[in-house]
Order: sequence, then C-alpha cells, then structure tokens
Amino acid sequence: MRLTAFTDYTLRTLIYLAGQQGRLATIAEIAELHGMSRHHLTKVVYQLGLTGVIRTVRGRHGGIALARAPAAIRIGAVVRASEPDFYMADCFDARQAPCVHAGRCCVQGMLGQAVHAYLAALDAVTLADLACPVHAPDAVAA
Repeated sequence: MRLTAFTDYTLRTLIYLAGQQGRLATIAEIAELHGMSRHHLTKVVYQLGLTGVIRTVRGRHGGIALARAPAAIRIGAVVRASEPDFYMADCFDARQAPCVHAGRCCVQGMLGQAVHAYLAALDAVTLADLACPVHAPDAVAA
C-alpha cells in the first residue's frame, strides 16, 4: 500500500506543528523546510482545518497550529480523512467492471482484512508518538 503525496504532506505538516508546541507556523516555512509546493500545502492545510485537526489564524501575524493535543490525534483518523480510498485492487471499486472471478475469488476478502489490519495499526498511533520537538536553528547553536 502506498500513501498519496497529499497524505505524506498532511503527516509532515502535523509532525512539524506538534514540535512547535502551540507556536503559529506558516505554510511558507513548512513548504520551504520540506521542499513542498506552497499551493499543494495550502490544500492540505485547508483540509486539516475542515477536519478540526488544526486551527488557522488569519492576518499579518497569523498562521496555523494544532487544534488538539498531539496525544489526542490518531494517525488512523488522519490517514482515513486524507486518502481518497483504500482500493487494493479494481474489485474494491464498485465503479469498475465486474471481475470475471467474482463469487469464486477470496482475494478481495483477504486484501480487505489486510487494509483493516493496516488501519487498526495506524489507529494505535497518535501524533505524539511520531513527533519530536523542533529546535530553532539559533537555539541549537547556543
């Protein structure tokens, strides 16, 4: 299974924000740090705001920060909200043509169990488990 770039950017953003300990960060600083497109990151931040995982502050001194404690943010929920689907094969998508093996194949059931186990493993992890404090460059040199 491979996560989309959208989910990758989502997780990187959340990990960065968790290390900021409530300080407002900007899209520009996160994009620069990770070499991401600002435009793409803006979409990620918008989605995170809609789900209530982050709070946004508009204006000259605005930015983004976590809306909840890192320990209260489950990675499984974040991944579910950011991924468009978990189709491991065409037979998971009802819009696809029916499989010639439909009714005689156990692949869909087996892959469904694998996806369920994958998401259950992610549900056991919080953002606090993934985050490390980020130190300002000038503070490290001191």
